[in-house]
Amino acid sequence: MKRVRFRDSAGNVRGGRWTVEDGEPVVTAAAGPYGRIAFGDESHAPEEVDVLPPCEPTKIVCIGRNYADHADEQGKDVPDRPLLFLKPPNTVTSHNKTVTLLPDKERIDYEAELGVVIGEQCKNVSQRNAENVIAGYTCVNDISNRDDQSVEQNWVRGKAFDNACPIGPLVATPEHLPDDATIETRVNGDIEQSSSIDNLMFPVPELIEEITDYMTLEPGDVIATGTPAGVGPLSNGDEVEIEIEGVGTLQHSVRIP
Repeated sequence: MKRVRFRDSAGNVRGGRWTVEDGEPVVTAAAGPYGRIAFGDESHAPEEVDVLPPCEPTKIVCIGRNYADHADEQGKDVPDRPLLFLKPPNTVTSHNKTVTLLPDKERIDYEAELGVVIGEQCKNVSQRNAENVIAGYTCVNDISNRDDQSVEQNWVRGKAFDNACPIGPLVATPEHLPDDATIETRVNGDIEQSSSIDNLMFPVPELIEEITDYMTLEPGDVIATGTPAGVGPLSNGDEVEIEIEGVGTLQHSVRIP
């Protein structure tokens, strides 16, 4: 199943299923008129409603340098254990939005990431039980302000500014995600990142075990699992697509005042 949150024309927040005409989930959110959002006996074209973030996280736990090629392009070593940092709820925005970023910065980058959506409150979860706490997967853009990230230790200005974490458009239940799912970023139609989640240095079960050793995860929390090589700067007016095989395509535009 592929679940989506949306606001209908009457202003009601609904939870529905993203389907195609035969009732099967769409592969990408960019399915145009063939994709439908189903709620009860109602059916909406995605462009007819306001697609919301597919979950409401209390926090996004992000993983740094979890692809060796990205660590290399940053001139950094792959860490011995997962490198963790946080994005708070003010960073969350959703599919098909114009994302307003910080003004007067030399470089703000896109970073495509597989997002793991947590389904239940959990603590001290072992790797062998990790799949039991996963509600599904989504697409994440870990937008990064390099100006400030490069000169601060905790990355608050670099990672936690408003609108720094577009998420969506849906949550795909685990059976939809191939073990070697491709992950791709397109900016203005050009492919900028292309990799596979089987290149993760620390796989999802190991991340869940490590994180829950230190903190409780709540339903709707998201683990952003890291980005592959190819990160680059965003400019005013850019159109961004982040596609993960089996999950969907997150689309948004960029506004830089």
